[in-house]
Amino acid sequence: MPYRLFTDQMGNILQVPKKVKRIVSLVPSQTELLYHLGLEAEVVGITKFCIYPDEWWRSKTRIGGTKNFNFKAIAALNPDLVIGNKEENYPEGITLLQKKYAVWMSDIYSFEQALQMIIEVGKLTNRTAIAQQLAQNIEADFIKMPKANLSAAYCIWHNPWMAAGGETFIHDLLQRCGFKNVFKNQPRYPIFSLPELVQLNPEVVILSSEPYPFKTKHAIEIQNALPNTQVKFIPGEWFSWYGSKLLDAAPQIANFVQILTNTTKKST
Repeated sequence: MPYRLFTDQMGNILQVPKKVKRIVSLVPSQTELLYHLGLEAEVVGITKFCIYPDEWWRSKTRIGGTKNFNFKAIAALNPDLVIGNKEENYPEGITLLQKKYAVWMSDIYSFEQALQMIIEVGKLTNRTAIAQQLAQNIEADFIKMPKANLSAAYCIWHNPWMAAGGETFIHDLLQRCGFKNVFKNQPRYPIFSLPELVQLNPEVVILSSEPYPFKTKHAIEIQNALPNTQVKFIPGEWFSWYGSKLLDAAPQIANFVQILTNTTKKST
């Protein structure tokens, strides 16, 4: 069988069949990308968190979670390509898979790396043209994105409170939309207290729907501490899914930014 050599975003060199026929995806956002690229027949396994598209979640073999692979299920699928991500998946599991399969890993901290991942996955799966067009469309949408020009804290967890800091994909996307991340100089996912948040005094606090399911009580807790701050819930997919979801997210983010901007103008 003829093979092609690829280098993934972690620097691993792997041999991939010229025509990939059986793919296992270990990351929800990349699973949705594979769907967008028209790989219905080729994708044979996904994780239990790969909820998009719904028909794949219901029909494809689930191989466990992103950090808890079912190796027997993967072996039964006999993949010729496994697609994962450094942050989403656990290194011990990936190392075991690399001993048996061609494993292509993404490593994404920026918008540019997300676009490159889309293009590279297109090359891997012989969908180069559609992947390049998708990347171009996403880039065009974010070039014309309105700018919020507001300081912001993007919260991802409670008890303890955690936010998206610098050197994250979320941080890079926030910047592209004109938000000034108050945790930009902190570690990737810093823990903070409400008094510390009050000191930083963000104009907007964003409560992401994932990985923690924030509720109204959490918004009230922050609003009581920061009465002049806008506290907003958003789908976490908008700022953390780095595949084809970006195409759907762009107009939603643009509308979100416009609402925040208009609200700020009215209050001043």
